[in-house]
Amino acid sequence: MTGNLDPEKGAILLVDKPVGWTSFNVVAKIRAALLALCKHRVKVGHAGTLDPLASGLLIIGTGSCTRILQGLTAEDKTYTATLRLGQTTPSHDAETAVDSERPWEHIGPEAVRHVMHRFTGTISQRPPDFSAKRFQGERSYFLARKGKPVAMEAVDVTIHRLELLGMQGPEVTLEVHCGKGTYIRSLAHDIGEALGCGAFLSGLRRTGSGDLHVRDARTPDQWSAWLDEWAAGRAGFPVP
Repeated sequence: MTGNLDPEKGAILLVDKPVGWTSFNVVAKIRAALLALCKHRVKVGHAGTLDPLASGLLIIGTGSCTRILQGLTAEDKTYTATLRLGQTTPSHDAETAVDSERPWEHIGPEAVRHVMHRFTGTISQRPPDFSAKRFQGERSYFLARKGKPVAMEAVDVTIHRLELLGMQGPEVTLEVHCGKGTYIRSLAHDIGEALGCGAFLSGLRRTGSGDLHVRDARTPDQWSAWLDEWAAGRAGFPVP
């Protein structure tokens, strides 16, 4: 996968982003490594932001390959999502504290499967208030964090496939194959409302984007080590 890569001229790097990292953190780490190794600034960008609480596939483009990132961003995505039934949060994920609780113990896998059909195909979805979309000229998460009212308009999104992978206590794990612009946090919230118990997104991992898969990705630290070896090999030094 990496034998013929030249990140200075242009390359696509598949990164397995850890939880707690922002997409910009990954870009900044690779940009800084290339600056140190190449002795000049190399363009670096990404195709599709992942929230800090999410892990998984982040596509990084360097050099001339930054020009194709917009097309890669438009590809369908695949996620493994974990929903926690019986609780809701303002952000629809674990970024904010639980603000309501309802009984969930009466809900089993069949009840989850029963409502899932409502969320496949083209559906209307309201983006979370805590999102990067703009509302009245401001990022909506900026307004929401300040306690200001946000009323995001619903948009049409496409969910190609929704599969129940398992249920353990209040934790429901789904695989989601969806089109561009889908908010998995909103999907978790809406499924919880359809079940009548509420839910928030307690875990998210992006496993695929188009034909690219996280199984072929490296962590940021692994890419740093690979870049060191790449630079040493290019300079004619023996690679350990």
